[in-house]
Amino acid sequence: MVLKRGMPPTHPGEILREDVLPALSLTVMDAAKKLGVTRQTLHRIIAAKNPRPVTPEMAVRLGKLIGNGPRLWLNLQSAYDLWHAERRVDTRKIPTLEAAE
Repeated sequence: MVLKRGMPPTHPGEILREDVLPALSLTVMDAAKKLGVTRQTLHRIIAAKNPRPVTPEMAVRLGKLIGNGPRLWLNLQSAYDLWHAERRVDTRKIPTLEAAE
């Protein structure tokens, strides 16, 4: 995935909401039932505002249901989290150390 400079990675919940569920003709209720989670749990992940993260357990469930494995979902979540953390955390006062030779 090529990102434009400064553009955040897409949250995996948005990918589920906008691409995956429609492509599979699944409602949130149907998908939640197949995943073995509550409708509210899935709604929290696909929420447009303040979406919940995809946990490793949810990644396993999504990877099995969709057939693309859990790593994709964890990598999407990790990229999203890291991009936001790099912009939230002030590292200016943290030194970069070098190992002794």
